[in-house]
Amino acid sequence: MKYEFEGTVEFRENENTIAVPFNVWEVCEKVGDAPVRVCFDDVCFICDLVPKGQGYYDIPVNQDTLSKVELGKKYLISIEIVGNVVSMSSNSPYSTQNPIRKIDSIDLVTQPWDGLCGQACVAMIAGTSLDEMCDIMKCREWQANMSKMIATLEYLGIRHADKIVYTLGKPVELPRCCIIMEKMGRYSHYLVGFEGKYYEPNQGVLPEFDMTKMVGYLEVITE
Repeated sequence: MKYEFEGTVEFRENENTIAVPFNVWEVCEKVGDAPVRVCFDDVCFICDLVPKGQGYYDIPVNQDTLSKVELGKKYLISIEIVGNVVSMSSNSPYSTQNPIRKIDSIDLVTQPWDGLCGQACVAMIAGTSLDEMCDIMKCREWQANMSKMIATLEYLGIRHADKIVYTLGKPVELPRCCIIMEKMGRYSHYLVGFEGKYYEPNQGVLPEFDMTKMVGYLEVITE
């Protein structure tokens, strides 16, 4: 899975770096050393992320790469964690040819208490109950990070884009169906966007969503 965001090469603390704008521990289920493949413009390289603390990292930019870029210029950057694929699909009864269902509508699934929004979102997309989805995902409160959600979609035969787009509060035209990440306190909060409506596990079906609060989204392919 690729993670795409706008970033700049900045000089800080005696080295050139690009800040990763999301919590790698939470989103990628990766703690400790984090080797990544980084691409932007015609530049691609593999490196170890530099930890900043509490799940946030910088991308180090060496002198060879620096000679090909401009300090302070915005680039569309994609990163991919090397050797960190979470998979559930090996024993799945579903496939992309035989998914759990065709996504032609969304029924709201609410969470009875905080920490189950990720499971609720995948339940809405899959057409299951929240309890069923918790059993499928084998995780409870505060455990449904994006990596597990993606692995579950693949287990269920539900196709998705090969990258997460980080909009970081910028307005964007969303696809027909997507999982939206909203920053809420220490953790991300998740909701489903479908045909211009927003299915929020806490608040119900909303006609509008404040995109300044959106961290990013993953497209769920419905065709």
